[in-house]
Amino acid sequence: MQSQDVAPRPPVPSTEPAVDVEQAEAALVEHYPRLVRLAYLVLPPSLGRTRRVLTAHALTQRALPRGRTSTSAIPAPATGGDGGPAYGYVRLQVLRTALEAGRPLRLRPWPKRAQLPPLLPQVWGLRLFPRSGGADELALDQRLSALSGPARAAYVLRGLEKLTDADVRKVLGAAGVEDPGTALKEAGGVPPQDALLGSPEFDPCSLQARPTDLMRRRQHMKAALAATAAAVVCGALLLVPGGGWGPDGAAAPPYARNPAAEAALDPGRLTTASASAWKTSTRTGFSVWPARGTLTKDKALLRRALAVWARPGESVQVSATPGTPGGAPPGPPQLLYAGVVDTARVVLLYDGLRIARYAEPKEGTGGAALDFARVDGATGAEASAVVLDRADGNVRYLMAPWVKKAAVRDLMKRAGGTSALPVSADGVTGAFASPALQRGACRSWNVLQLSGASGSWLLTDLAELTPARLTTGRPSAPRDASKALGAWSPYACSLTAARAQGVRSVNAWQYARQPLPDATGTASWVCTRAETWRGGSTRVLAQFHAPAGRWGAVVAKSDDSPACGARDPHVLAGVLWKSGTGTWYLLAAGSRDTTSVTATGGIRGTARGNVLALRGQSGAQARLKGTLDDGRRISGLK
Repeated sequence: MQSQDVAPRPPVPSTEPAVDVEQAEAALVEHYPRLVRLAYLVLPPSLGRTRRVLTAHALTQRALPRGRTSTSAIPAPATGGDGGPAYGYVRLQVLRTALEAGRPLRLRPWPKRAQLPPLLPQVWGLRLFPRSGGADELALDQRLSALSGPARAAYVLRGLEKLTDADVRKVLGAAGVEDPGTALKEAGGVPPQDALLGSPEFDPCSLQARPTDLMRRRQHMKAALAATAAAVVCGALLLVPGGGWGPDGAAAPPYARNPAAEAALDPGRLTTASASAWKTSTRTGFSVWPARGTLTKDKALLRRALAVWARPGESVQVSATPGTPGGAPPGPPQLLYAGVVDTARVVLLYDGLRIARYAEPKEGTGGAALDFARVDGATGAEASAVVLDRADGNVRYLMAPWVKKAAVRDLMKRAGGTSALPVSADGVTGAFASPALQRGACRSWNVLQLSGASGSWLLTDLAELTPARLTTGRPSAPRDASKALGAWSPYACSLTAARAQGVRSVNAWQYARQPLPDATGTASWVCTRAETWRGGSTRVLAQFHAPAGRWGAVVAKSDDSPACGARDPHVLAGVLWKSGTGTWYLLAAGSRDTTSVTATGGIRGTARGNVLALRGQSGAQARLKGTLDDGRRISGLK
């Protein structure tokens, strides 16, 4: 995640009210829990929970002025008491330094103090972190982690400090944010959940303590003298011209060196799998992919890729699927590919949790890119392809070694055939049009159809490093979409709703069929559910397909819902439908184990069974309830 730059603090007019250190200290002590919570929420989640806790306390404790200081009329909180100008001042200092901590680390001329680990407070031998919350708190934390630093600050000032948008703009501007309006707009993409901001999940003053790694601590104590000697030797080596490591290309300057980190970034220690490892392995995942490509022996290229992974420079374009942790690999990663693809040199690496793709131009390292994708637990079809390149609306993949045949199919053509896709000896496919790069109306949706010893499967590009698998059938036993192509054909364009969400697979399930009240045929009700690599943040769409229409229509959707999933394979949705004679109806359908459906509100009525049809009017609003065969009540999908 890239944070917006924080501009230097503008000069403060001398006519503003003054705050002395005693007033600021009183306000800080009185509102200390609120200020620390504010800092914790604004700090980048990439710091980790323990460091965020310590940094939040450190920034708050350093918020006192050195003497009397002028301060703008910064709004005080609407709740929790009015601290006046003194509270406004210390809150501004906490906010400014928390934003600085989220900026990329720059060594020249020197880093900001807030960007470095806090000197105080320090806790030795313990890991401290707030108490764990529930699923709602976790979901909110994940959504906040996807925001920029200024946007997180805007969201927290709205929800925690109860400031109006005008006051939020004023506070952000005083804190040095260049474009408060953009930060407010970005924060508006996360639904307000003010009560959750005050939960123990985000309280760095109410902490849990756990020991650090005891065995590792003992080993570190034994190695302390050896590490000191090694540091002296390494310091001498760093003074040698060239540094002994060679140029790191687009990587940022090194700011930390230790034996473990050096081992992870040494191209000579990259791991590889044998060409036949996948044939004897019980698990067909990325760990058994052999290293392929014409540049697998190019140590300089591999060194640059590893260095940029550890510390991407300012010119590097970095992207990651939601929920993918950043940071350097924990140990030497596995090399999957290194070669030339179109106009770029590309390196694919795998560390057991993530795929990292490094790309640079054939000439020089300017415009380098680094992409991450979470792939933990991937096996079989899920580990059968990785994006190597996207350009000019086309995409190329690197195939798994167990793929025997590759083809392209337009998912929107129910009876359409496949086009053979050439694959090089290194497993690189030819280029074909990607639906993830489509602009304008959706008129086609190309998918990758792969075949191997275990059968065939469909994958689709959703603008991420790994394609998503398409399946059909009941959530408890989905099968690959290649076995039921017609099930996806009317609903292919709805996959745009799952782009760039960290999607692992998407299942389409026809949960009901309903005779239309004008006797013109039978409509289909389909639920599509996108599962993510991180487990949460699922997206569920209920779609209605009338026989007279070519495509399905999304009539309801929900995020983070168990509906239509293996844990809760139930769904209920409705739509206002106009018949050929001009009569409006409320149509609704639930899954097969629904024994009755009831509508209330603008249209009222009850039907036995899992479908309902009631006369209505254009624009009428109705609420749906269903009863399952076990007596449980379910609501209509929103």
